[in-house]
Amino acid sequence: MTEPSLAQRLLNGDRRALARAITLVEDNRPEGWDLVREVYPHTGRAEVVGFTGPPGVGKSTLIGALTKARRQAGRTVGVLSIDPSSPFTHGALLGDRIRLSEHFLDQGVFIRSMANRGALGGLSEAALQAALLLDAAGRQDVFVETVGVGQAEIDIIDHADTIVLVLMPGSGDSIQALKAGVMEIPDVIVVNKADHPLTDTMIREIRGVLSLANVDRTAEEVRGSWRVPIIKTEATLGHGIDELVDSLREHRAHILAAGQLQERRRRNLHNEVLAIATARMRRRLEQDLQKDDEFKRLLAEVVERRLDPASAASTLLERAALRGQPVG
Repeated sequence: MTEPSLAQRLLNGDRRALARAITLVEDNRPEGWDLVREVYPHTGRAEVVGFTGPPGVGKSTLIGALTKARRQAGRTVGVLSIDPSSPFTHGALLGDRIRLSEHFLDQGVFIRSMANRGALGGLSEAALQAALLLDAAGRQDVFVETVGVGQAEIDIIDHADTIVLVLMPGSGDSIQALKAGVMEIPDVIVVNKADHPLTDTMIREIRGVLSLANVDRTAEEVRGSWRVPIIKTEATLGHGIDELVDSLREHRAHILAAGQLQERRRRNLHNEVLAIATARMRRRLEQDLQKDDEFKRLLAEVVERRLDPASAASTLLERAALRGQPVG
């Protein structure tokens, strides 16, 4: 009998095959992308939950506690922790999360830290494909933890079925996260480290911001939409984790009943295609321009204030179109 292919081993849930597949994609190897293409028809079964929030609020600890609860329920789990890139190696700067270490030997849990490779939205092409590979490998729950939160780091909303925003009381970063652009993201809000004396104050502030988000909506829209729960947790002690599990289950039931899951995934895949195409176009353009004397001339004109950046960009795009060569 012939040896099973990497794709077959991956689909059978082989952990080593999964690790190898993610490495191939992360290294941008052609065989990695071929593998994703082969297993893609077997994806779409996992429940993908995205976790975002300022650094230091305890996202990793929370995911560790949630992973423990899901394993006790008999479910398999995949965790992707998206770290800032090392400026030297372009690898994950923080490495595998210490607080997830208790799950490393559990065959039902697969944990991987990945670099965001400078992706503005916090998720690189490889991270998006790794989530698909975890899905194809039969992981029932896929938890994706992003770098942080902010206007340039919220694209997890385009790549998960449910979004959890994690905050903590008494944190300046968490207060900043209360701005409307971020508060429109979550399906569930978690206030972690809830033993803090300012916890109730923060919850009142969150409710105030959420109520403002409903000002321009009709009463019917508000009644028919999902009411974002605010859950208090102390992840290090496991407090509030059962409530979080219940909220995640309720949200999934809600979007299934409302027919929103497929619509969300359609939107997510639409944005993922655009994100990958944009990233590849930029890389191709940067490579082409490294030895382009005309580009150097254009840049010199911009530096000397004889040509504005937008006009220079338009000229570059026109030149690419005239050559008949795609920049992606």
